[in-house]
Amino acid sequence: MPFIKSISFHSNSQHSFPYNVSSIRNLDTLKLDAPVTFIVGDNGTGKSTLIETIACWLQLPHMDGNSYAKESFFAARKLALNLKVEWNINLPTGFFFRAEDFGDFMNSVDRSDVELRKQFDIDNEIKESVLQQMLDNANYQKYYMKKKYGQDLQSFSHGEAYLHILQIQLERKGIFILDEPEAALSPHKQLSLIHLIKKHISTGNAQYIIASHSPILMAFPDANLYEITDDSFERKNLEEVDHFFITKNFLNNPNLFLDEL
Repeated sequence: MPFIKSISFHSNSQHSFPYNVSSIRNLDTLKLDAPVTFIVGDNGTGKSTLIETIACWLQLPHMDGNSYAKESFFAARKLALNLKVEWNINLPTGFFFRAEDFGDFMNSVDRSDVELRKQFDIDNEIKESVLQQMLDNANYQKYYMKKKYGQDLQSFSHGEAYLHILQIQLERKGIFILDEPEAALSPHKQLSLIHLIKKHISTGNAQYIIASHSPILMAFPDANLYEITDDSFERKNLEEVDHFFITKNFLNNPNLFLDEL
């Protein structure tokens, strides 16, 4: 049984940002009667705004460990005041994962290395291996990475590090909100993510709400699919979703599409 039964949004404001975003303006009640729910739609329809608002309301931990006070969550904080969550089981734990947070986190580790190297300014005086050990010891971001995820993710490819972090986080009990998790994943790795999520929900300990553009992920067995447009927020079958329809028809006859561009 999913932990959250439904989510609704009620506000008298609809004409100013962020209340005029399509996902918010057209949302009545989002029924979450399956362990996995996908929210899909074109760029600018407000998928990220909606799931950030849900994550903010739940106060789920996220990638860099910071609070929802930072500027990027300004809209979510405002909208969360008008969000109503109906529970099956009240369990506001889990994880919130945004693709952009992963990039920011990995970049912050690299930036810290560069800055620390400048501070030491002794590259020619000691062996590189000794210097690197000093940098590792002084770099809090790298220490946090190793403590949290078991190893130095800089030794991984971008996609492998991304999937490793997801794998570590998606082992706990709770509600997991993912914003475009396909961003750094090849089609093959997207299938690996589907396997991880299937394994996780089989324990009965997890619920997922995922914003995505990926028809591969949307094909997750028995998942809810909601599509946002400028004028609607509707539950759909996979074959009815624009992303799936366009991708399928393009792959069947790419020249037909390309000749029209």
